Amino acid sequence: MLPLIAIVGPTSSGKTSFSISLAKSLKKSSIVAEIVSADSRQVYRGLNLLSGKATKKEMSGIRHHLLDIANPKRVYSVAQFKIDAEKAIAGIHKRGHLPILVGGTGFYVDAITKGIVLPQVEANTKLRKVLEKKTLPELLSMLKKLDSFRTKTVDTKNKVRLIRAIEIATTLGKVPKVEIKPMYKVLTIGIDLPDDVLKKNIHTRLLSRMKAGMLREAKKLHNSGVSWKRMEELGLECRYCALYLQNNQPAGGKMTTLLSELELAIWHYAKRQRTWFKRDKEILWID
Repeated sequence: MLPLIAIVGPTSSGKTSFSISLAKSLKKSSIVAEIVSADSRQVYRGLNLLSGKATKKEMSGIRHHLLDIANPKRVYSVAQFKIDAEKAIAGIHKRGHLPILVGGTGFYVDAITKGIVLPQVEANTKLRKVLEKKTLPELLSMLKKLDSFRTKTVDTKNKVRLIRAIEIATTLGKVPKVEIKPMYKVLTIGIDLPDDVLKKNIHTRLLSRMKAGMLREAKKLHNSGVSWKRMEELGLECRYCALYLQNNQPAGGKMTTLLSELELAIWHYAKRQRTWFKRDKEILWID
């Protein structure tokens, strides 16, 4: 099997900077590395500050893949990510280079590193319209009745993921048992930090992006045709900025409230990322 390095961990832990430093170091040993993003928000065009993408300057000439490839008006699925990522990785190997998969979206990472075979289920528009009106607890309860096992692996705070899981379970009778077909020889490196340091990084990074114009970017995204509802579905920074610009709760139209509540939401997301990756005993953790 061909080699693949994966770098994972919670948001603001330093995965991106570490991956770029690693690629630059490998270059000194005549190994050319290319980075493949595994981030469910960075795939979308127009979400630069909103998703914390690395700038061209920060990339330091290292080639990056799967950034800005999807229309934010439409949902980009993990199944489509798997197709695109495997195509990018195949191209990197063909060039004789080393692929480095980098990101904090656990299911995206596992789809590649574990070789998860995903079920091919068409979108059910009618069912989605019904499910979108339900609350998170209602959706979770529905999924438990359909397939209790899936509730242990799905992000229970992500409405889009819950709806998709219910959609698959409804179509197939249940969410099928995960089939594994590894394609690569993988070294997975986990990056993490003590709670106080990670919280400080989240705070500093959020303030920096806000000062750089995150709200302007959110407004521009909406003006380009992305609905408030869709922006809220995209979650975290996109959701909270959309609520703020509409003067809705929980931001309530106050910048201090927006920052404090968004920072807390990002911290809770980081903890969920940790929980996902800590299940994998094959990850080599470093700080």
